[in-house]
Amino acid sequence: METPVAFIIFNRPAETARVFAAIAAAQPRRLLLVADGPRLNRVGESELCAAARTVVARVDWPCDVQTNFAETNLGCKQRVASGLAWVFEQCEEAIILEDDCLPHPDFFNFCDEMLARYRADERVAMVCGSNFAHGLRFTPHSYYFGHYGHIWGWASWRRAWQVYDREMRGWPALRDTNWLWDTLRDKHAVRHWAACFEKTYRGEIDTWDYQWLFAWWARQQLAVVPGVNLISNLGCDAAATHTKDFTPTASALPITSLEWPLSHPAAVQCHEAADQFTFTQFCPWAIPQAGARAWLREHLAPYLPSTMRRLLTRQPSS
Repeated sequence: METPVAFIIFNRPAETARVFAAIAAAQPRRLLLVADGPRLNRVGESELCAAARTVVARVDWPCDVQTNFAETNLGCKQRVASGLAWVFEQCEEAIILEDDCLPHPDFFNFCDEMLARYRADERVAMVCGSNFAHGLRFTPHSYYFGHYGHIWGWASWRRAWQVYDREMRGWPALRDTNWLWDTLRDKHAVRHWAACFEKTYRGEIDTWDYQWLFAWWARQQLAVVPGVNLISNLGCDAAATHTKDFTPTASALPITSLEWPLSHPAAVQCHEAADQFTFTQFCPWAIPQAGARAWLREHLAPYLPSTMRRLLTRQPSS
């Protein structure tokens, strides 16, 4: 495989081994390894970090391997952001996997094709591997375009990453405008993401990915989202940094093959219904339960199976 693969690891050798086996099966010609260092106050973490690095040292196919290993712990925000900056200094484009994101074999070919097809298209910021629709199809094509660019297995270009700002210095200028409403067109999503961006800007959340989302939303760009799920997240457990209690609607989802050759949408245009459904799956707590039925009926009824559609549209008995 020609596209470079970046693999971000930390302290989970068992998960690292499973994902690394999937990378090894794809045999990329170039592999960039990013690792954070152990936290001094965590007993046994030095050994776990060392074990994870031992796993990725077992490259037994023709491959140019580059490493960017931190000796001390930088934390999620600084380590991933600095690691990705290093990756895109080395490469014009790359496929990115973290140690808990297990890909279907089709993920690599899908990213390859999408990176080539939209390489020069400034309307597109990234290619995703995750799809949270649980088999619900919003389009007859192999993928759609949306605002929700999931970082559980993804790919992008240097030209997109170069606008990334870890400190989100552009947020204050947009915070009090209608920009977020113009982007998402849903009051629940606007409320949720405004709060996320504000907390991230203030440094209250140790993360790197909200800044990435903000960077390309601010430029009105879109993500390529596959019509089926190509990534299963293995890390939604007590050992995780951010997904200890993550919703089961998005974690450990089954992975499915794509049909080839790929069928391409006619236009680069956001699929609003798919975005709306993704939001309900990824952030179910952001929609008040009392309004969920009406919300689903308004946005999603045309795409749901007939039995579910009848339940949504049926009027309550008096």
